[in-house]
Amino acid sequence: MPKIIVAIFLVLTFLCSCANLDNATKLKPDDAYKPKPDVVVKQTPDDAIAYSNRGIAYNNRGQYQRAIEEYNEAIRLKPDLAEVYSNRGIAYAKLGQYQRAIDDYNEASRLKPDLAEIFSNRGIAYAKLGQYQRAIDDYNEAIRLQPDLSEAYNNKGNAYNHLGKYQQAIDDFSKAIHLKPKDATLYYNRGIAYDNLGKLKRAIEDFNEAIRLKPADALYYTNRAGAYFMQGNKKLFCLDIQKACTLGDCKLLEMAKGKRYCP
Repeated sequence: MPKIIVAIFLVLTFLCSCANLDNATKLKPDDAYKPKPDVVVKQTPDDAIAYSNRGIAYNNRGQYQRAIEEYNEAIRLKPDLAEVYSNRGIAYAKLGQYQRAIDDYNEASRLKPDLAEIFSNRGIAYAKLGQYQRAIDDYNEAIRLQPDLSEAYNNKGNAYNHLGKYQQAIDDFSKAIHLKPKDATLYYNRGIAYDNLGKLKRAIEDFNEAIRLKPADALYYTNRAGAYFMQGNKKLFCLDIQKACTLGDCKLLEMAKGKRYCP
């Protein structure tokens, strides 16, 4: 059964024209910038931060190319804003242009080498390109700069999983869980690593916890079903894939019915 690793996190940095740029706060992905962007730019046509903020607004709406255009203008006006390069890198990554994203993260890290999120995001881009060791190096730097960055531990665990280094993956997922014990995805990812090591009991325990925290995710049931199948537990296997089907993923149940394995 294919095993799917989930949860890669992007951090968007928000610049406010009334704030110290060195203390810029993070904008949650689902936050919206309150003022109308066109009004902001018309009022301050030479203000790089206004263009940056409008880029963030477009990014939040999923209009990544328009966000990039705004970031371009912000960089033209003030080419030393690390956060703008980082945010443009995020927009490029959203468009699948990972090398261009890396180029922007490189410039951002040159301008602000102590910002953990830049290295974490560049690691994500390297991982998307299949360059997992380079990704791990960046996650390590992000963790050195910000030891409580659970996303970096999780993403590093995913990279180790791709490299077949499952025990190292488990170690990193465990550190992420210590920092975010109520994140279902972290238990799920660690369960995958245990599954890959053949430690099915431990895998099932983690899938159980992921399901307890997030009971409406079909993926958790299908992967727990896979562990039950490897244990030879037909009853629990069938129950899990039936549950997954009620949540919208019926592929495994249809296959099992076709083989007359499940009712």
